[in-house]
Amino acid sequence: MKTLAREQCRTEIMTRLHLLGPESERRWGRMTVHQMICHLADSCRMALGQKHVSDSTGLAERSIVKWLALYAPLRWRSGILTRPEIDQQVAGTSPKDFATDLAEVEALLNAIARRERHATWPHHPVFGRLSRAEWLRWAYLHTDHHLRQFGV
Repeated sequence: MKTLAREQCRTEIMTRLHLLGPESERRWGRMTVHQMICHLADSCRMALGQKHVSDSTGLAERSIVKWLALYAPLRWRSGILTRPEIDQQVAGTSPKDFATDLAEVEALLNAIARRERHATWPHHPVFGRLSRAEWLRWAYLHTDHHLRQFGV
Protein backbone atom coordinates (compact mmCIF):
# COMPACT_ATOMS: atom_id res chain seq x y z
CA MET A 1 0.00 0.00 0.00
CA LYS A 2 1.49 3.34 -1.02
CA THR A 3 1.91 5.95 1.68
CA LEU A 4 4.14 8.89 2.54
CA ALA A 5 5.37 6.77 5.47
CA ARG A 6 7.56 4.92 2.94
CA GLU A 7 10.68 6.61 1.62
CA GLN A 8 10.25 5.01 -1.82
CA CYS A 9 6.73 6.44 -2.12
CA ARG A 10 7.87 9.92 -1.04
CA THR A 11 10.67 9.82 -3.62
CA GLU A 12 8.22 8.75 -6.32
CA ILE A 13 5.83 11.61 -5.47
CA MET A 14 8.63 14.20 -5.38
CA THR A 15 10.01 13.00 -8.72
CA ARG A 16 6.57 13.25 -10.30
CA LEU A 17 6.01 16.72 -8.81
CA HIS A 18 9.18 17.92 -10.50
CA LEU A 19 7.91 16.70 -13.88
CA LEU A 20 5.28 19.45 -13.74
CA GLY A 21 5.86 22.80 -15.36
CA PRO A 22 3.80 25.98 -15.73
CA GLU A 23 2.69 24.75 -19.15
CA SER A 24 1.46 21.30 -18.00
CA GLU A 25 -2.06 20.67 -19.25
CA ARG A 26 -4.84 19.01 -17.30
CA ARG A 27 -6.58 15.86 -18.45
CA TRP A 28 -9.69 16.63 -16.41
CA GLY A 29 -11.06 19.17 -13.97
CA ARG A 30 -10.95 22.96 -14.02
CA MET A 31 -7.75 23.86 -12.15
CA THR A 32 -4.64 25.02 -13.94
CA VAL A 33 -1.42 23.24 -12.96
CA HIS A 34 -0.42 26.21 -10.80
CA GLN A 35 -3.80 26.24 -9.05
CA MET A 36 -3.42 22.49 -8.45
CA ILE A 37 -0.01 23.04 -6.83
CA CYS A 38 -1.57 25.64 -4.50
CA HIS A 39 -4.49 23.25 -3.82
CA LEU A 40 -2.01 20.56 -2.76
CA ALA A 41 -0.26 23.07 -0.48
CA ASP A 42 -3.55 24.15 1.11
CA SER A 43 -4.55 20.50 1.57
CA CYS A 44 -1.23 19.79 3.30
CA ARG A 45 -1.75 22.82 5.55
CA MET A 46 -5.15 21.35 6.42
CA ALA A 47 -3.56 18.00 7.29
CA LEU A 48 -1.00 19.74 9.50
CA GLY A 49 -3.69 21.76 11.28
CA GLN A 50 -2.43 25.04 9.78
CA LYS A 51 -5.56 25.76 7.72
CA HIS A 52 -9.15 25.36 8.85
CA VAL A 53 -11.43 23.66 6.33
CA SER A 54 -15.18 23.41 6.87
CA ASP A 55 -16.72 20.00 7.51
CA SER A 56 -18.78 18.12 4.97
CA THR A 57 -19.16 14.76 6.57
CA GLY A 58 -21.74 12.23 7.60
CA LEU A 59 -21.74 8.66 8.84
CA ALA A 60 -21.29 7.19 5.36
CA GLU A 61 -18.33 9.48 4.58
CA ARG A 62 -16.65 8.72 7.90
CA SER A 63 -17.00 4.98 7.45
CA ILE A 64 -17.74 3.45 4.05
CA VAL A 65 -16.40 6.25 1.82
CA LYS A 66 -13.32 6.67 4.03
CA TRP A 67 -12.54 2.94 3.84
CA LEU A 68 -13.06 2.86 0.07
CA ALA A 69 -10.93 5.97 -0.50
CA LEU A 70 -8.04 4.83 1.68
CA TYR A 71 -7.98 1.05 1.29
CA ALA A 72 -9.88 -0.16 -1.79
CA PRO A 73 -7.60 -0.91 -4.75
CA LEU A 74 -9.31 1.75 -6.86
CA ARG A 75 -8.01 5.04 -8.22
CA TRP A 76 -9.89 8.13 -7.12
CA ARG A 77 -12.28 9.27 -9.83
CA SER A 78 -12.19 12.68 -11.44
CA GLY A 79 -14.81 15.29 -10.63
CA ILE A 80 -14.70 15.05 -6.84
CA LEU A 81 -15.59 18.46 -5.44
CA THR A 82 -13.37 20.03 -2.82
CA ARG A 83 -14.12 22.33 0.12
CA PRO A 84 -14.17 26.08 -0.67
CA GLU A 85 -11.21 26.89 1.60
CA ILE A 86 -8.92 24.72 -0.52
CA ASP A 87 -10.53 25.46 -3.88
CA GLN A 88 -8.27 27.90 -5.71
CA GLN A 89 -11.22 29.24 -7.70
CA VAL A 90 -13.12 30.09 -4.51
CA ALA A 91 -11.14 30.79 -1.32
CA GLY A 92 -7.90 28.83 -1.66
CA THR A 93 -4.42 30.32 -1.78
CA SER A 94 -3.78 32.18 -5.04
CA PRO A 95 -0.85 31.10 -7.22
CA LYS A 96 2.18 33.40 -7.11
CA ASP A 97 5.51 32.00 -8.35
CA PHE A 98 5.41 28.45 -9.76
CA ALA A 99 8.84 27.33 -8.51
CA THR A 100 8.26 28.79 -5.05
CA ASP A 101 4.79 27.26 -4.76
CA LEU A 102 6.12 23.88 -5.93
CA ALA A 103 8.91 23.99 -3.33
CA GLU A 104 6.28 24.78 -0.67
CA VAL A 105 4.27 21.67 -1.59
CA GLU A 106 7.41 19.54 -1.34
CA ALA A 107 8.24 20.99 2.10
CA LEU A 108 4.68 20.48 3.34
CA LEU A 109 4.52 16.86 2.14
CA ASN A 110 7.82 16.20 3.92
CA ALA A 111 6.44 17.87 7.07
CA ILE A 112 3.45 15.50 6.99
CA ALA A 113 5.76 12.50 6.53
CA ARG A 114 8.03 13.58 9.41
CA ARG A 115 5.23 14.47 11.84
CA GLU A 116 5.65 12.76 15.19
CA ARG A 117 3.71 9.57 15.82
CA HIS A 118 1.96 11.05 18.86
CA ALA A 119 1.14 14.41 17.28
CA THR A 120 -2.44 15.60 17.33
CA TRP A 121 -3.94 15.50 13.86
CA PRO A 122 -6.99 17.51 12.83
CA HIS A 123 -10.20 15.89 11.62
CA HIS A 124 -10.47 15.49 7.88
CA PRO A 125 -13.41 17.55 6.55
CA VAL A 126 -14.99 14.50 4.88
CA PHE A 127 -13.47 11.41 6.54
CA GLY A 128 -13.48 12.69 10.12
CA ARG A 129 -10.83 11.39 12.50
CA LEU A 130 -7.79 9.87 10.79
CA SER A 131 -4.80 8.19 12.39
CA ARG A 132 -1.25 9.20 11.46
CA ALA A 133 -1.07 6.19 9.12
CA GLU A 134 -4.35 7.19 7.47
CA TRP A 135 -3.20 10.81 7.02
CA LEU A 136 0.02 9.61 5.36
CA ARG A 137 -1.98 7.28 3.11
CA TRP A 138 -4.43 10.11 2.29
CA ALA A 139 -1.54 12.51 1.48
CA TYR A 140 -0.05 10.01 -0.97
CA LEU A 141 -3.39 9.24 -2.63
CA HIS A 142 -4.49 12.88 -2.84
CA THR A 143 -1.19 13.97 -4.38
CA ASP A 144 -1.19 11.00 -6.76
CA HIS A 145 -4.75 11.86 -7.86
CA HIS A 146 -3.76 15.40 -8.82
CA LEU A 147 -0.50 14.35 -10.46
CA ARG A 148 -2.49 11.94 -12.64
CA GLN A 149 -4.79 14.87 -13.42
CA PHE A 150 -1.79 16.42 -15.19
CA GLY A 151 -0.46 13.21 -16.71
CA VAL A 152 2.50 12.59 -14.40
